[in-house]
Amino acid sequence: MIIDSRTYHVQLNPRDPAFYNNPYPYYDQLRAQAPIFYWEEFGFWCFVAHEDVNALLRDRRFGRQITHLATREELGWPPVRADLKPFYAVDDHSMLELEPPDHTRLRGLVQKAFMARQIERLRPRIAALSHQLIDAMQDKMRRAGRVNLLTDFATPIPVTVIAELIGIPTEMNAALLSWSHAMVGMYELARSPEQEQRAVCAAQEFVAYLRDVVTERRRKPQDDLLSQLIAVEEQGEKLSEDELIATCILLLNAGHEATVNVVGNGVYALLQQRHQLERWQSDAALTASAVEELLRFDTPLHLFNRWVLEDITYKGHHFPFGAQVALLLGAANRDPAAFETPNRLDLSRPHNPHLSFGGGIHYCLGAPLARLELQVALPILLQRLPNLALAQEPQYRNAYHFHGLDALWVGIG
Repeated sequence: MIIDSRTYHVQLNPRDPAFYNNPYPYYDQLRAQAPIFYWEEFGFWCFVAHEDVNALLRDRRFGRQITHLATREELGWPPVRADLKPFYAVDDHSMLELEPPDHTRLRGLVQKAFMARQIERLRPRIAALSHQLIDAMQDKMRRAGRVNLLTDFATPIPVTVIAELIGIPTEMNAALLSWSHAMVGMYELARSPEQEQRAVCAAQEFVAYLRDVVTERRRKPQDDLLSQLIAVEEQGEKLSEDELIATCILLLNAGHEATVNVVGNGVYALLQQRHQLERWQSDAALTASAVEELLRFDTPLHLFNRWVLEDITYKGHHFPFGAQVALLLGAANRDPAAFETPNRLDLSRPHNPHLSFGGGIHYCLGAPLARLELQVALPILLQRLPNLALAQEPQYRNAYHFHGLDALWVGIG
C-alpha cells in the first residue's frame, strides 16, 4: 500500500492476499494517515473512521441510486453494455439499489415479514436444522476425521430458512447457491470478465425459474412470502412482476451470504481464542453480546458504496454531484475511537455500536433473521461439539469487499 499524505491518494490492490486475508492492519494505517482517502485503483473516495461511516450511512445527501436525478448521458456514463443488460434488468429493480419513493414502497411491502416478532417463530426450525446438520457432521467426522464447517453447517441453515420463508422448495438450495454466488461476484472490486458472464447467466436462469414459480403460485397460493407479494401485485400498482422477482432474488441472495461469513469468520476467531469460546460454552447469557461481537470483530461485508446526490463539502473535502464514495464498514468496526481495544475479541463487550448491518434507510432488512440464526445455531454447535478444533489453517476468499473464508475444515481435538 502506498499513501500520499499530501493528496490522500492511496494505491492498494484488493487482490493482494496479504490484504484480503487480513485487511485490519491496513485499515489501522489508513485511519492514522488518511481517514478519508482516494482509492486510485477504483476512482472513488473512501471513509474508514466510525464517526464518518456512521454519519454518511444516515446522510440522505448520499444515496444508493443517482439515475433518478440524472440520466447516464448527463452523468457522463457510457450506455450499459449489451451483454450485461440481463443482469442490470434485475439489479435496477432491487430495493438495495433504489432511493425513495421506490425504495420506501418496496421495503414497506416485505419488512413486516422480517420484524423480530415474526422472525421469532422460526426459532424451533433453526434449532432442529442445526441439530440435524450436526448429526450429519459427527457421522462424517467419524468416517473422514474432518468436515468443512462452511458447507456442512454455516451455509445450509440460512439458505434453507430464507428459501422456506419465501416459498422456494429446499431441493433448489444447490441451484440457489450457484446462482447467488455468481450474481454476488458482480459486486466485487476488480471483477473479471468471466465473473461478469457468470453473473449474467445466473441472473437469466434465476429469473426464468422464479417466473415459473410465480406462475404456479398465482394458480395455487401458499402460506409464504412469495404468495403474499403476488397478492399485493395483483391488487394494483404497488408491485410489478419484475420488482417482485428482483425482490425475491435480493432476499435469497442477501438472506444467506452475510450469515455464512459470520459463522465461518466467527467460529475461526473462537477456535483461535479458546478462552472466549469456553466462556460462551459455560455462560449461555453471553449469547446476545457474543453474536454482536462476532458481527463486529470480523465483519462479513467491508465496503458499501454511495452516490453523492448534491455538491457537498465534508471535513474539508469537496464531493461533487455524481461522485461515488465508499464506506469501509470493516474499518469502522475496528476504530479505537468507537471501541475499546478494538482488535481484541470480547464476547461480553458492553458497548458495541458496530455497523455490520449498515444504517439509515438501507439498514439490513434481514438483521433480525440473521441475529436469530446466529443466536440459535452457534450455541448449539458449541455445546454439541465442545472439543471442535481446526483441522487446517483457513484462507480468506479473494473476493473483497465481501470477507469470508474459502473453507473452514474442523475436527474433534
